[in-house]
Parts: sequence; C-alpha cells; structure tokens
Amino acid sequence: MIRQYNEDDIDAVMQIWLDTNIRAHNFISSGYWRINFDMVREMLPHAEIYVQEEDCARQIDGFIGLNDDYIEGIFVKETMQSKGIGKQLLNHAKEVKSTLKLRVYQRNEKAIKFYLRENFCI
Repeated sequence: MIRQYNEDDIDAVMQIWLDTNIRAHNFISSGYWRINFDMVREMLPHAEIYVQEEDCARQIDGFIGLNDDYIEGIFVKETMQSKGIGKQLLNHAKEVKSTLKLRVYQRNEKAIKFYLRENFCI
C-alpha cells in the first residue's frame, strides 16, 4: 500500500534514506551522508513524500520524495529491492503529477537503468 508520509514515519524513512544512499553511492564517502543526516531529517517533513508499506506488517519498505514536479529520490530497503516497490512508488508519483523530472549521479548505474526503463530521457 502506498500512502502519504506522516510524522511517525521519520525514523524508518531516515534509516532507509541513509542505508540506501550509502549503498547506491559507494563512490561518495559514507561520511557525507552521515554529516547531512540531521539536515535532511529536518527538511524531509516539508517535502511531498509517499511511503510504501505492507498492509499486515505496517513496516515501511520504501519511499519517494517529491518537490513540485522534481523527484528528489526513490529509496527502497536493500532487502526489498527488485520487487517492484520503486516502480509502484514511481507510478503513484505519475498519478499525482502531470510532469516529473529528476537527476541521477552518472555513476549510479542501477538508478539510470531503472529510470530509462520507465521512459525517462537522459
């Protein structure tokens, strides 16, 4: 189920944000993400965020952050990746936004392949 973020989600969302950034961006020092953790935690509630959680487990497996028509990021727990969660989150964003834009690090090949499969242009 995809639903809008609420303030009780902050700890789970931030842990996914940190873990996913460290793994996906191994070409950037993990210290960078840790240093920016508190700033992102403060900013996050001001963004438009949707989370994906299993109905029965009530556990967040991923989220998408939007800023107007810009995708700030799609983040999915490592153990839940390649199970369609990122696609579900993106499809939800497509339902609520008429246009979507994003930027991806060139060295994040997995993300580039995902977005190209989803018909985004380079």
